[in-house]
Amino acid sequence: MSIGELFKEEPDGWVLRGDQVLWREFAVTFADTPLPESTAELQRMLEAAFWDATGNSLAFCTEVLVGRLAKEDETRGGVSCAMWRYRFFPLIIKRFEEAKSASAA
Repeated sequence: MSIGELFKEEPDGWVLRGDQVLWREFAVTFADTPLPESTAELQRMLEAAFWDATGNSLAFCTEVLVGRLAKEDETRGGVSCAMWRYRFFPLIIKRFEEAKSASAA
């Protein structure tokens, strides 16, 4: 299983249009990346990917504008850092932990 597969099912309730575009971008970015050994390692990988994609640290932003996402969805390319920090990445981590538990059983 790859990290990209954890992004397969999209969550409901996007805050900004750039969030959905970024979600889909991460699904492609991580398509061939195997699951890491630990939750902490996955968290680091997700935060690094967020930095690479937005140029911002997830820990210190509230909302960012990402120009290339604006071109993609014909909006201003807004990304809600709070949603990634408190909802989207925790959802991915939950899916990761469930996948790890299922493979250990």
